[in-house]
Amino acid sequence: MKAQVEALARLPGVWRGGELEQAVREVAPTGHGVLDRELPGGGWPLGALSEVLHDGVGIGEVHFLCGALAHASRGGGLIAWIGAAHLPYAPALAAAGIELERCMVVEPAHREDALWAAEQSLRSGACAAVLLWLAKPLPGAARSDDYAWLRRLQLAAQAGRAMAVLYRCTAAERLSTPAHLRVVVSAERGALALRIPKRRGPPLLEPVRLELARRARRASLPEQHPQPASQPPLVPADLPRPLPRIAA
Repeated sequence: MKAQVEALARLPGVWRGGELEQAVREVAPTGHGVLDRELPGGGWPLGALSEVLHDGVGIGEVHFLCGALAHASRGGGLIAWIGAAHLPYAPALAAAGIELERCMVVEPAHREDALWAAEQSLRSGACAAVLLWLAKPLPGAARSDDYAWLRRLQLAAQAGRAMAVLYRCTAAERLSTPAHLRVVVSAERGALALRIPKRRGPPLLEPVRLELARRARRASLPEQHPQPASQPPLVPADLPRPLPRIAA
């Protein structure tokens, strides 16, 4: 019996529940070694749906993935920002190594349009990465509808081999998800604390701490959070160099 279990454990796509999946799959290094060591394959998954759960805006919930976004887009694919709370800030993105010409901002009219735009972007094969922010569902909306849509996004990401990231509030942690990876992000004494309740392996309950530069954590309006010109926020409301915008 032990020999049979060992043989099964060596099959592609099979791993022990107490260990991280070691199967070779496409990943994008985040640039944070302490985080990559906790991710199956040593990086953020490509061709799969992931979730970033957070409360509040501007704590670094986008910037900690800039390394992975830059890596994912090196093959020439677009980075789609769908339903973002603020417009991406061009200077900060460029400083993180992301080519501005590859950024596309989509402003959906409502939640269904956002989901549709994300699915089409992922499935098209033209996008290396899709970042999606969803508005709160209408009162009484069926949660099963959300799961069905997320399953569609997972399949679309797999078909397009794209990095798909869904941003939701931390209350969504109690909901089931087809996402391969789920990371809970919070600000903690000037750093970013990341907990991983779902990954292909045991959950990471002890948070990983990332020390981000001050400008990397800023994402609110400049007039609300004054800062030196040398430390631009990531996603303020105004852009010195507009990015392409599409109304879905």
